[in-house]
Amino acid sequence: MPQARKPMYRMKIDFGDGTPRQCVAGIKASYTKEQLLGKIVVAVVNLPPKAVVGVVSECMLLAAVDNGGASLLSPDKELPLGTKVG
Repeated sequence: MPQARKPMYRMKIDFGDGTPRQCVAGIKASYTKEQLLGKIVVAVVNLPPKAVVGVVSECMLLAAVDNGGASLLSPDKELPLGTKVG
């Protein structure tokens, strides 16, 4: 997304309900496209859609962030897509 101030990706994420959601995330400096393909991540989906740099984002990825960049949160064992976080 070249118009963004911060390097961002626009992604489609499968939550197991048959309809992938679009997500815009400022993680491009920390991850290549290849590193993200097939990656299981933790995301918030019960937020209203929000326009980010003119693109609607339907969820928000959760990550730990420090001076070295972002580290996406992911479960430590295999779980079905769409498993709720509690």
